[in-house]
Order: sequence, then structure tokens, then C-alpha cells
Amino acid sequence: MEEQAEANRRLEEALTRTGARDPRPDYRDLLRTLKGRSEEEYAQAVALWEQEVIGPTARGEAEPLARWLEFGTTLADRLHPGRTVTVDRSGRAHPQEGSPSWEELVLHLPEEHGTKAIPVVVPPDLSSAQEATIALLVEGRVKPPGS
Repeated sequence: MEEQAEANRRLEEALTRTGARDPRPDYRDLLRTLKGRSEEEYAQAVALWEQEVIGPTARGEAEPLARWLEFGTTLADRLHPGRTVTVDRSGRAHPQEGSPSWEELVLHLPEEHGTKAIPVVVPPDLSSAQEATIALLVEGRVKPPGS
């Protein structure tokens, strides 16, 4: 438990320093969905979180926010296999390469037809095109926000 507290402290520092949105609430929702589908898959995801996020972050071996965002990408793909893209400020999607950044809109697009996109990273300052992308692909709304 001390390790988790230290990892959380380091993440909180990174969130304060960067102004990034805290990804944990969204990832908890993904974990709950995974748990409802399969206790075994949930246990595997929690073990991965402990090994790949908590341990290295607590020991100072990994940048906390980057490690969390990488975990989010993995978690989204375990929940719904697909591909992960970065959506630029103009609304154009590009394949996600390398580690996701807290400054970019990163969406996981499931292969399964009719499954909504999963937001992996939502930056604090979205463009109107990015807001419209979220409205359409994540929320399933056809009209953009504010219409």
C-alpha cells in the first residue's frame, strides 16, 4: 500500500506540474467494465497496473503520467481490440506512435462495428474540431457541442 501511495503522490505532482487531466476516473470506469465482462481479464489488468504503473512509478523508474497513459491505451485495447489514433486540432486522425501525450486527444477505435470510441487521453484544451470528434465518436451525438 505504501508503494501505491507513493505512485499516486508522484502522479499528483505530474498533474499539477503539467495541468493535464487526471486519467484515473476514466480508467476506473474501463476497469469496471472489464470486471463485469470477465473476472480473469480484470485480474490480469490489475496485475499489469501493479507491475507496469504502480511499481515503476513509485520507485521513480518511470514518468508517472506517461506510464498511466500507456496503461490506458493497453486497457482500452484489452476491452475492445482496435487501433489507437491521435486527433490533431483540425480533427484529423493519425495513427498513435510512441507514448501518448497528455497534450493530445488520443482515442481508441474498436474494431467491432457499432462500438463507440474510447477516450484514452483528453487534453485540457480541446479545439472545436476535437470537441466535435468526441461528440460523434465517443458520445454518439451527431450535432456538435453548443449547436
